[in-house]
Amino acid sequence: PLAARTSITSRYEMVYRSTTAQEEAALDVATAQEADAALCPLQDASLGALTMYVVPKTSSLLPQGISVYVGKHRGALVRAGGGLAALRTRLRQLTQVMSFTTSSIAAALSDRVPDGQLGPDARRHLKSSLGYEITFSLLNPDPKSHVVDWDIEDAVNRYVQPVLDKLSLVANFSVDSQILYYAVLGVTPRFDKESSSFLLSAHSLPHVINPVEARLGSSAASLYPVLNFLLYVPERSHSPLYIQDKDGAPVSTNAFHSPRWGGIMVYNVEAPASPQASLPLHVDVDMVRVMEVFLAQLRLLFGLSREELPPEFLLESPGSEGLADWELDRLLWAHTVENIATVSTTLTSLAQLLDKIGNIVIKDDVASEVYRAVASAQSAMAKLATGHLHSAFQASKEAVTSSERAFFDPSLLHLLYFPDDQKFAIYIPLFLPMAVPILLSLAKIVRETRQRKKEPTKMD
Repeated sequence: PLAARTSITSRYEMVYRSTTAQEEAALDVATAQEADAALCPLQDASLGALTMYVVPKTSSLLPQGISVYVGKHRGALVRAGGGLAALRTRLRQLTQVMSFTTSSIAAALSDRVPDGQLGPDARRHLKSSLGYEITFSLLNPDPKSHVVDWDIEDAVNRYVQPVLDKLSLVANFSVDSQILYYAVLGVTPRFDKESSSFLLSAHSLPHVINPVEARLGSSAASLYPVLNFLLYVPERSHSPLYIQDKDGAPVSTNAFHSPRWGGIMVYNVEAPASPQASLPLHVDVDMVRVMEVFLAQLRLLFGLSREELPPEFLLESPGSEGLADWELDRLLWAHTVENIATVSTTLTSLAQLLDKIGNIVIKDDVASEVYRAVASAQSAMAKLATGHLHSAFQASKEAVTSSERAFFDPSLLHLLYFPDDQKFAIYIPLFLPMAVPILLSLAKIVRETRQRKKEPTKMD
């Protein structure tokens, strides 16, 4: 159904072959994790390619009850059995897991598909961009009670940078951090007598972001989308503070995320053992626990959350890199399709605007940018059709850059924002006072001419 609405078709080229001697040796190990690591250098390293190894039904590589193992790279192990038809079904399922799906393409084109034809989470992912800015903020609303230390630089280098290095193919990233004092949430939490704690309910969470965002100040001067990750240490009068889900149960991570914006984590400080403890209390933030939450939220923002799978599927954790190679490929597929759609929309809007302005002059450099955008978009579509994902993505980025240069060219902007009707509205008040005496003089000349014609000519 999506193909009918977006004119997108998917086609997989599947090639079957026997394993090589090196692959047989790599598979002769104890666990599937070891096999995945050993097979990685032997696989097709090109983006978008998948290698699936069919192992015997009695193989001990896969745990009991597991028929498909998906590794961290671009390979998977599939247990034989059930006949060729069952194997084909399993391989088709595996392709849907490790490559782009209808839902991922629908999410990429969510701004161009009517609401009723999309799932509830289609517009939750970040839109494709040439760059992203990530801001980590520590909010300390009660510095008189808490002195909070967080080693954010070391945490970014250890936990965030490996993920960004992997995502560098997708876009450029910049990371900064800040500490904000006396920054409070926009919602007063509710006190619960039974647990002697303060609670933030799910329906109040949307009202938390706006007052805090006004203090962040990062998105105002940014050229790219900003991802905000906030660590909130509640004031002593509202501690401990817990977040509830829609069912009223406490959220295990004590955090929540906002689509296309970022996430907030509440970090409670243990009350001092003695009430006479001197203030302010010194707090060392456990950055491992915090970064686990923020990285999970980062995956959600990029649409890398793992879907529900059959129980016989086992997906390997990506580890310190934050995302598997095949997850990166899925992201590139979606962003390439979204970039091509963005170029089409931008150039169509530009053509419609130029059609409305009759006296516009298009400079050669603007025309060349339009030609370059069209050529790059056509190249991206051709590369996608042949499965060359990396070159297709690069071409789509070039197409987006050229189309935006053409659309926002300074030589066009003043014509776009000052059409003819606005020019008349501006210049008439200036010229009308000058025109009044001229018109009166012309009227006087006309009257005198008519009067002269009426007077009889004297004859001697």
